[in-house]
Amino acid sequence: MAIKRKIKIKVNGVSFEGVEGANLIGFLKKIGLEIPTLCSHPDFDKSNAYCRLCLVKVRFKESDDFKFVPSCSVKTTENMEIITDDAEIVRIRSTLLEMLFMEHAGLCSTCFRNQDCELQSLAVKYSIDEFRFVPKVAEMKSDEALERLRDNLSRRVIDRENPSIARESTKCIECRRCIRACDEIQKVKALNTQKRGINLGVGTENYTPLECTFCGQCALHCPTGAIIEKNDLIEVVRAIKDPKKIVIAQVAPSVRVTLGEEFGLLPGTVVTGKMVTALRKCGFDTVFDVVTGADFTIVEEGSEFLEVVKNKGNRCQLPLFTSCCPAWVLFAEQNYPEILPHLSSAKSPQLMLASLIRNYYAKKNGINQKDIVVVSIMPCTAKKYEIDREEFSQNGQKDIDFVLTVRELAHLIKNFRIPFNDLPESDFDPALGISSGSGLIFGASGGVTEAALRTAHFYLTGESFPKLEFAEVRGIKWIKEAQVNLAGKNLKIAVAHGLENARKIVEKALKEKCPYDFVEIMACPGGCIGGGGQPIPTDDEIRKARIKAIYDTDKKMAIRESHKNPVVERVYRDFLYKPLGRKAEKLLHTKHYPYKFKFKK
Repeated sequence: MAIKRKIKIKVNGVSFEGVEGANLIGFLKKIGLEIPTLCSHPDFDKSNAYCRLCLVKVRFKESDDFKFVPSCSVKTTENMEIITDDAEIVRIRSTLLEMLFMEHAGLCSTCFRNQDCELQSLAVKYSIDEFRFVPKVAEMKSDEALERLRDNLSRRVIDRENPSIARESTKCIECRRCIRACDEIQKVKALNTQKRGINLGVGTENYTPLECTFCGQCALHCPTGAIIEKNDLIEVVRAIKDPKKIVIAQVAPSVRVTLGEEFGLLPGTVVTGKMVTALRKCGFDTVFDVVTGADFTIVEEGSEFLEVVKNKGNRCQLPLFTSCCPAWVLFAEQNYPEILPHLSSAKSPQLMLASLIRNYYAKKNGINQKDIVVVSIMPCTAKKYEIDREEFSQNGQKDIDFVLTVRELAHLIKNFRIPFNDLPESDFDPALGISSGSGLIFGASGGVTEAALRTAHFYLTGESFPKLEFAEVRGIKWIKEAQVNLAGKNLKIAVAHGLENARKIVEKALKEKCPYDFVEIMACPGGCIGGGGQPIPTDDEIRKARIKAIYDTDKKMAIRESHKNPVVERVYRDFLYKPLGRKAEKLLHTKHYPYKFKFKK
């Protein structure tokens, strides 16, 4: 790789050292200057200057005049001079913000993204008049006002027909971040621009309801409330307030290292105990740990893998693909039906735990299943879609009633006015709330593979693996490949995150000579720690902090292997009897089919 030449750049009259050819907005942020933008994002390599808020004045040569340029689309050059924040620049940015705010004016207090909206934050910073460009209906003639109302209604597209993602076109500022997330990160291409000029909009082809993998990266990257998760808070609160219902929360592994960000804590702050206390204060009767469900997933999926390796399995074929990410499973069902015999039949951790809540915990404690409401707290919007699938219900009763994202949980805690940062710590309910480090690291890309190897080695040899850390599958590299000697067997492993990379792995695996034995796929960048329901903002630095917190916590845990979890041992001894047994097959496994969308109307 060629070493970039060091150059001198003058910014606001002060000389700085940089490298030639760097993105200007990136350089300015590196030297500590805040440059406003609503279309750029660290996850995207290139910028397209749609919002124009990052305008600065640049003079490339001393003999030139200063001119306005969008800093996101200019490269650094030797001796360039930049002005980032004079009165003229502030006036232009303020005007642009006022124009962007036209259809948002007066709506912030009822918006889900209120106080977590980039447009709103910039509007406050620049003290804009949000109503400046809003037509004053009172001054219009009646027929003119009516026509304006009809025009607004005709452009107001609200899509809530799918179970995961809600879209409202009037809050869209055409920054195209959602399009780029869907295209550049996932290659799903479910969203695009529509029409031109003043009628320009963002949406689906032919204005149809959103049909995709529901990964939620569009919502995670949207700077406003135009795309959000489908909100289930009202139904959950209604269940909590119903004295006849026993409301059980089950919390995903990654939530404990991300929820704190919603309350001003640094990324990677572990808030497990405070989170459990907050859930109880919100009114949940019982709080279980989905890490326990992940431990069951490892036992079942690891056993399945070993059975296939020994050429005695009939559930799937090598390579074995993981199945705990619903967005990845749906992507495979939509695009690669030929890969379905290779998907593990193991349910995802949230579904495994919910099945045990309804069929083991309820019976053991004499609780009527119909009185139980199971609420999953997830980093993922696709989990909302997953629980609506017909195969995950019994006699018309869904295994999981509702899924709340991390952002929704934060809203719930704030709405109950619970002082999160001052809460004491408490533990999960032990019946299904004791967990291992292996289940915890499910939250990071590579974690499922690492956890499976720990248990698979024990099942083959009767001994713990000499080293419990597998550095080869850790980190945020998009595709990781490794070879592991497992009790004398040389296994080839691949780990990928992001659906574009899933496509690359699948197409490689489908070739005549498949190079892999075990493949882990997660739809979102970094795995669940970068899920579509996680706190905003999320970028690579934040993902790294979250991943570090997960692995640091794993190192400190008393139990680090799924098969050594005492809850897992007890449930198999008293109820399931053995991995892949008849009862485990019925409650903890599923089948995969080529999928067509069927949404409830």
